[in-house]
Amino acid sequence: MSNAFGKGHHLHLIDGSAFIFRAFHALPPLTRKSDGLPIGAVAGFSNMLWKYVQDAKGADAPTHVAVIFDHSAKTFRNDIFADYKANRPPLPEELKPQFPLTRDATRAFNIACIEIESYEADDIIATLACQAREAGGRATIISSDKDLMQLVGDGVTMLDPIKNKEIGPEEVEEKFGVGPDRVVDIQALAGDSVDNVPGAPGIGIKTAALLINEYGDLENLLANADQIKQPKRRQTLIDFADQIRVSKRLVQLDCDTPLDFSLDSLEIADPDPEALLGFLTEMEFRTLSNRVAEKFGAEAPAIPDKPAASSTDIAAGPDWPPVDTANYQTVTTEAELDTWIASIAGFGAVAIDTETTGLNEMTADLVGISLCTGAGMACYIPLAHVSGGGDLFDSGARLDGQLALDLVLAKLKPILEDTAILKVGHNIKYDWKMLARHGIRMAPIEDTMLMSYAMGSDLFSHGMDGLSERVLGHKPMPIKDLIGSGRSQITFDQVPLDKATPYAGEDAEVTWRLWQTLRPQLSPTAVTTAYETLERPMVPVLADMEMAGIKVDQEHLSRMSNVFAQRMAALEDEIHGLAGAKFNVGSPKQLGEILFDQMGLQGGKQGKTGAYSTSADVLEDLAAEGHDLPARVLDWRQISKLKSTYTDALQTHVNADSGRVHTSYAIAGAQTGRLASTEPNLQNIPIRTEEGRRIREAFIATPGHKLVSLDYSQIELRVLAHVADIPALKEAFREGIDIHAMTASQMFGVPVEGMDPMIRRQAKAINFGVIYGISGFGLSRNLRIPRAEAQAFIDTYFERFPEIRAYMDQTIANAKRDGFVRTIFGRRIPTPGINSSGPQAGGARRAAINAPIQGAAADIIRRAMIRMPDAIAGLPAKMLLQVHDELVFEVEDGATDRLIDKARTVMESAAEPAVQLSVPLVVDAGIGNSWAEAH
Repeated sequence: MSNAFGKGHHLHLIDGSAFIFRAFHALPPLTRKSDGLPIGAVAGFSNMLWKYVQDAKGADAPTHVAVIFDHSAKTFRNDIFADYKANRPPLPEELKPQFPLTRDATRAFNIACIEIESYEADDIIATLACQAREAGGRATIISSDKDLMQLVGDGVTMLDPIKNKEIGPEEVEEKFGVGPDRVVDIQALAGDSVDNVPGAPGIGIKTAALLINEYGDLENLLANADQIKQPKRRQTLIDFADQIRVSKRLVQLDCDTPLDFSLDSLEIADPDPEALLGFLTEMEFRTLSNRVAEKFGAEAPAIPDKPAASSTDIAAGPDWPPVDTANYQTVTTEAELDTWIASIAGFGAVAIDTETTGLNEMTADLVGISLCTGAGMACYIPLAHVSGGGDLFDSGARLDGQLALDLVLAKLKPILEDTAILKVGHNIKYDWKMLARHGIRMAPIEDTMLMSYAMGSDLFSHGMDGLSERVLGHKPMPIKDLIGSGRSQITFDQVPLDKATPYAGEDAEVTWRLWQTLRPQLSPTAVTTAYETLERPMVPVLADMEMAGIKVDQEHLSRMSNVFAQRMAALEDEIHGLAGAKFNVGSPKQLGEILFDQMGLQGGKQGKTGAYSTSADVLEDLAAEGHDLPARVLDWRQISKLKSTYTDALQTHVNADSGRVHTSYAIAGAQTGRLASTEPNLQNIPIRTEEGRRIREAFIATPGHKLVSLDYSQIELRVLAHVADIPALKEAFREGIDIHAMTASQMFGVPVEGMDPMIRRQAKAINFGVIYGISGFGLSRNLRIPRAEAQAFIDTYFERFPEIRAYMDQTIANAKRDGFVRTIFGRRIPTPGINSSGPQAGGARRAAINAPIQGAAADIIRRAMIRMPDAIAGLPAKMLLQVHDELVFEVEDGATDRLIDKARTVMESAAEPAVQLSVPLVVDAGIGNSWAEAH
């Protein structure tokens, strides 16, 4: 280290965010070959840094240097003006995972990497530039950002890296019409549409310069606004004086940003070749790696040309020492908590787990929080444990020695919301919601369950206990050992602290170890992109939807339950009359005896127990033959299911505090990426029946609001047309032609005009059936036609669209070779049984054919959902539900059209820029007071 920064020293301040965006927009998309991770911006950024390092030589070379980044979107300026930067479009999904990598690149080049929470990069640059000037040295700001031009003056210049042109006082005056010392006044008047700085309406840069040059400065101008001769300009300055002053506070850079380092620490140093080449090799930047290796006389790293070998299993992790729960700390004092917080801040990551009184995040109480920062380094912070064995009438007294909930959360909130500190959880959506109910929104997050899910392993559960045993070789303590089971089960708040700490700390440590094990394997298994863009970002989006819930009309449900009960009773009477005897319609055994023994119907199949099968397939076949009794039983079963599953059950799911139903979405529920709705399941309400539509009438908007439904039209067929490259289907979708009528015309040689609806129905059944690998037998059952005729339809279909057969054959071949298939967005979907020769082989092949189609459709709506919160942030609207290809919103009256415009734009462009679909996505929209009206 040289002498303290002062005269003769030269500080370079690089605007890191400007470098990133320039690299992202200037270069074509680039992905890492091994896993498809977007790296175009990182590549451009790294090349710019390398050029900078090479060029920073000579007499005017810098002695000190730093790259400055924006920490997060929200800064102190949002406290001044809530809508500051509100108009900025959301970041492209492909850019988000590249931001942390640019920080890694900066450190790899051995350059100081700086960002500070609540302050913009411009404020940090301003503070460092002013400090350099005051110390007697010089500062050069490497950026062309006009907001930084207010800093230009004695000892501070700017360098436009694009034009390689210096920006001094003359260049600033040429741009703004005033010197650097009055740039802030100009910006306060003119405003900034990009940053949503309001300024003075109707006054631009030129007019602002005329006014400031005439009156000297902004305050003198506003003080004498009544003397301005031009009436409109005079009135604007008088009416919007306060707004102009607020605008000045927004554009004025803060030269007193709190820094925890000195200028001396920014002294320039050569990169460490090993560290730099290690980073470049990880990024697979072959050309730049060769240049760096040549420069430093090192051996160029070997970077494979082909993607890494794939596997559906997860490799074992590091050689960990055995988990030892004896040393976990029970945090009961403020000093102990402060020590843990300091440790987390220093390390930059923490595994977290919450202990609660139940599994429902909307009703459970927070009992304690466990934290882990490394092997053996875990603690438990008890918050609400009670003494005694509380029962229904006595919940017990709160144990002494526990820190107050409000105190703990207030101290943890800065750490948990600090975007520079990673929070790791297993099924972290649960913990996210528990903390969000207390005003804490954790970010950024990692989820080890979603890592396992993204890797596509179908060999074991994604649950923490199963993963721990399989991957870590450690069996965690079962929860029932602490709380028991059955009638004697207690809640976690009644568990003694000496038992709660080992259990809770172990959960946090296991999560930590899983993270350390799984994270490095995302790249070798080529699923980093899927995890970063399709899995992890879903957590806060779904959590917010689940917490919002949807309002339900309980009286409507109650009335429907009564109606269904009456209809079931009437159907039972009719069924008994047809059977000639009374029996329990809900008993498969009794029904089988009536159908096949008493009535003597054909097709009865007895299982090992001797009972006849009365499955839906069996009853549908009998009904198709003209038998009324099985048809009525099917009707009875449908009404019974609607009553028990929806009209009765939904009433029990209404939250007493919110009056709304709060479903929960399982992100890792289906290998294809489709979300699963549970507790209650709102995705399987029938939509094509009158009864199903009536159930949707019970989901209503709050007064002054409407429900809006946006639904993808035939998205899976559109994806099929793209991935199988079917010219006829693509053309039909591009031209907006009725796809089913077009298919019928292609297959049967009939004109679209005046087509028989039955022919169109047959084509529709084939279109959708083919996606699921339907057989001749399956199609014959769906259309109620002979199997030979159905098979002939399918054969004709493949003759007309040979590309589909080619797609199917290639997909099956890939699945047999790899053991999985991929969607167009990189999601890996296992295909178990694909190489078997048994009865399950056909199902495995059908699943493999469908998986890339259904999975891509699921990926598209996920991408739309992830972008949606930013897109509708300025609207009085919330996204409430996702049902397969449909999103449901609640919107204030008067804002529905704006919501539809924004949401439709997001949904119809959701595939981009990762995939340029060769067919358009189309979204249908509806508005209503209820879900039924909206859809």
